[in-house]
Amino acid sequence: MTPDSLAPPWRQRHPRINELLNILAVGLVIGVLNWLIRGGRHFWGGMLYSQAITLCIAYGIALYNTGVSRWLLRRGGQSPALLKNWPGWTWALPGLVLMPLLGYTLGHGLVDWLLDRPQRNLWGGSLLQTLVTVGFIVLISAAVAYYFFTRESLAALKLAHEQAQRQAAEAQLQTLQAQLEPHMLFNTLAHLRVLIKLRPDDAQAMLDQLIAFLRATLQASRRESHPLSAEFERLRDYLALMQVRMGARLRPELDLPAELAALPVPPLLLQPLVENAIKHGLEPAVDGGRLRISARRRDQRLLLCVEDEGVGLGQAPASDGTGFGLTQIRERLQSLYGPRASLTLQALDPQGCRAELELPLK
Repeated sequence: MTPDSLAPPWRQRHPRINELLNILAVGLVIGVLNWLIRGGRHFWGGMLYSQAITLCIAYGIALYNTGVSRWLLRRGGQSPALLKNWPGWTWALPGLVLMPLLGYTLGHGLVDWLLDRPQRNLWGGSLLQTLVTVGFIVLISAAVAYYFFTRESLAALKLAHEQAQRQAAEAQLQTLQAQLEPHMLFNTLAHLRVLIKLRPDDAQAMLDQLIAFLRATLQASRRESHPLSAEFERLRDYLALMQVRMGARLRPELDLPAELAALPVPPLLLQPLVENAIKHGLEPAVDGGRLRISARRRDQRLLLCVEDEGVGLGQAPASDGTGFGLTQIRERLQSLYGPRASLTLQALDPQGCRAELELPLK
């Protein structure tokens, strides 16, 4: 959590005001330190000088960074930080040296003019006064540099977060593509083409199922979670389509206890396991077999099982599969639950395979 996220909502909506208040806070701290160094004398006058000088230095540095960033962008700079007016430390360091001197001169001169005081030369006093002045400038510069360093770090974190969001969106798209397996779709559409000529009513029913499946899958892919009952409904839609192709060779059984139906789960988590069971287990088997999908509770754990009576684990002929489905499930589990969730595969006797997901209930 960043400091800006802890600010009141009105400050988060107005970042310029938030920035001004931060700079004024820096000036306040430096003004108090300057007042203590001077032995507790001239508090309000010293505070006025501190605020004016701090504002001039801070906005001078900001103006310098903005100008350099725009110049680098026009010259073909590609860094995302340039869009946030941060040219990088290589270009920012000269500004951190020059702008404090200019900012001090401008801020001090402005207050001298407002208070009708004679303009003071930066280097015109005694050695002690010069050292105090230089130390004062260094203190303000260090505070402002720290502020900009913090802001740049937060900007970098925000950019990393945005990049992670983009990667998550790309991963979600890949997941969706995996769910809409082209092999299944092409075979379903080919079968539909035949049915249109031979059995138009069955073709219409199959087309309705396909549309419902695609719509539900697209909607589910946009959610972070949905009830376990919705996950089983998506599987019923998918299995109905697969049964049109496989007929009696595919014998699905879905077992969802009523007390578990409302539990939230990540969408489309089971479908890759069901696809694998059909493609690598039941389709290569001559007689097909039973496919059982079940859910049960064990203490504070949710167990989701996909069992098939196919040819067995590792017994299917070599295919063009990439293992993306299982990898994607494990990555999602790691991202959502860490080590508290797991996916295991187990060969069944005499043949078949069981895939089991174990998720925490809380």
